[in-house]
Amino acid sequence: MSFHKITSAFLLICVSLAFASCSKDIYRENNKEHNMAVKEATAIIQEIPKTKAELKYDTLSITDEWVGTTNFSIRKPNFVIIHHTAQDSLEQTITTFTLSRTQVSSHYVVGRNGEIVQMLNDYLRSWHSGQGRWGNDTDLNSASIGIELDNNGSEPFTVAQIESLLVLLKRLKWKYGIPTANFIGHSDIAPSRKVDPSIYFPWKMLAEEGYGLWFDEEVVFPVISPHEYTSIPIENTGELPHKAVDPILALRIIGYDVSDPNAAIRAFKLHFVQHDIEVGLTETDMRILDNLYKKYL
Repeated sequence: MSFHKITSAFLLICVSLAFASCSKDIYRENNKEHNMAVKEATAIIQEIPKTKAELKYDTLSITDEWVGTTNFSIRKPNFVIIHHTAQDSLEQTITTFTLSRTQVSSHYVVGRNGEIVQMLNDYLRSWHSGQGRWGNDTDLNSASIGIELDNNGSEPFTVAQIESLLVLLKRLKWKYGIPTANFIGHSDIAPSRKVDPSIYFPWKMLAEEGYGLWFDEEVVFPVISPHEYTSIPIENTGELPHKAVDPILALRIIGYDVSDPNAAIRAFKLHFVQHDIEVGLTETDMRILDNLYKKYL
């Protein structure tokens, strides 16, 4: 091999190694800032409250004596809230979540190719839900884990992405004992503001795996069997005897914020009906709602 070829090959190897090194350390500075922020938060947790005497009886002091107890634990998430990123790539989302000025974050981001990027310890409070409500809980950030799916909101989710999501949900449910009903979407907790994770999200599939609830299709869509060998689906179920609870009360029982009834209905349909979202409750929707709310009691 000529000297020129050897030199060219050596330079190519050097450039490749340098590129790989840069790629590996692309988030190095961000991770250093993250570690500093964690240390600051840890220092706050470790701080021992000062007594009135130590504060020289300042008017704001309230503690007469400090006695530390060992009977405590750290935050345990009780909900999982699923989002779509409404952005165009995993890299774009990571950039958004690492800029201080955006004031948004999530515990996990799942890429279109199934890659799972964890951005925060599960026990820390991320800023993913914003103003929202589920049942009586008005601070979902403090009670939940946020998962963002790399999706612009107008496209189906990939098979690899959903497969990775299911693996992640299995781990979270097992580790923290999260109830089946507490796997919900951003639009569920913020019906007047959000539509993610969109009508393309496979809520039924997740429910079949134990993550979220779903209605009983054999109850909502009954069949008449005139004889042993045939079954005729009932398309117009309006003729069947039916006594349903007030729909707004049913939505409230499930967990929806019903201060804006139309927004609550829309969010319900986005999750459990996934078509004709802007239309009010149909007879079929009412049957779905009537079947579902009892599961949340």
